[in-house]
Amino acid sequence: MGGLLFGFDIAIITGAGPFLTQHFALSDFSLGLAFSSLLFGCVIGSFIAGKFTDQYGRQRMLIWVALLFAATSVATALAPNFAFFVTARFLGGLAVGGVSLLSPMYAAEVSPPSIRGRMGTLYQLSIIIGILISYGINYLLRNTGENNWRWMFLSGVVPSMVFLALIAFAPETPRYLVKIGKENEAFDILNRIAGTETAQAEILAIRGAMHHERQSWRGLLRPGVRRALIVSAFLALLIHFSGVNTIVDYAPAIFQSAGWKIDGALLSTFLVGITEFVFTLVAFGIIDRYGRKPLYITGSIGMAITLMGLLIAVAAGRFHGGLVLFLILAYLAFFASCVGPVFWTLVPEIFPNDVRGLAMTVPVLLQWVANAVVVLLFPFAFHQIGKAVTFGFLALMAISQAIFTWKFVPETKNKTLEEIEEFWTQVP
Repeated sequence: MGGLLFGFDIAIITGAGPFLTQHFALSDFSLGLAFSSLLFGCVIGSFIAGKFTDQYGRQRMLIWVALLFAATSVATALAPNFAFFVTARFLGGLAVGGVSLLSPMYAAEVSPPSIRGRMGTLYQLSIIIGILISYGINYLLRNTGENNWRWMFLSGVVPSMVFLALIAFAPETPRYLVKIGKENEAFDILNRIAGTETAQAEILAIRGAMHHERQSWRGLLRPGVRRALIVSAFLALLIHFSGVNTIVDYAPAIFQSAGWKIDGALLSTFLVGITEFVFTLVAFGIIDRYGRKPLYITGSIGMAITLMGLLIAVAAGRFHGGLVLFLILAYLAFFASCVGPVFWTLVPEIFPNDVRGLAMTVPVLLQWVANAVVVLLFPFAFHQIGKAVTFGFLALMAISQAIFTWKFVPETKNKTLEEIEEFWTQVP
């Protein structure tokens, strides 16, 4: 549900965008601000979550996040003017930023190594489901009058309350329980998940990894952690500089620029959501079979090829109709089956237990900064600098992502979190 709300809040503005533009008479920059205000809030939210999750626990922080999701859904829907709307979206970003750090961390800390990749993919799948639901709501409410966009945002209250009800009864993660001295509770949870023998081994491994606990920024500078931090930072920047959220957020605008009418553009965004959903299911079946690194490289190359296809379509005067739809769906297929699930699985995996909460702040915060900047500037770049230059830049970033992964990212498939920590200490 955390991932679902992540996807829902990110994407609900996609279909509302054309109506917001008309209601508030938005310029290109104002439209970018409307879309990116939530993302700038995500920067602060991820920082706050990273700072306090090791103090108050994963589950308690997620309860506060669920409440904030519900409150900001109502506030956004009732916005009397553009400034209030931007403020409400920014506050909603605090919740999205928080859940983007806490949910994958929770999944990584309760999952046995043999299925941890699939659990990370399940989180990515839930994000896609949230996006798909928001696209469906956008389409169904498009003809409900001048306040249709208000109903779109208000609908977020329902999944927010479901999330709150469920997380209130969820257990804390074993690794956090060991950290605060509740080993018996941690053992009981691990025993339910993986059996007595595995639970005993996990408790010993967690205890050993936390023996040299350093919950401070200085702890992030020790050699193994520092290397992991640098790798995660580059992955966080490149995943958004290669453009996925510009496609997800501005799909109706892109389709309209390719000659589609508003109804057709909104229906096409639903196909975007279906594509992401289907190919995330593909990732669910292959991430623990083929590993993280091969999938990330393959997906990045595929994204670059489809972006180059869009650039060529612009240059050849063929940027219209079905060709644009096909290339965008192909781009999202590579992202959803490879890059997206691996990113949210890999990043929590590569950090040592004792600093994971603090260290996760860096890549999660950076990916929200990159996301916000790209989404803010995309309307201006797309309409003023030009489609060809915009797609060319995104393609270059996708290729850079593939090269960086090949050179610097370790394989983490079927390794315990403690084995991954040991790898970083041995890297020259």
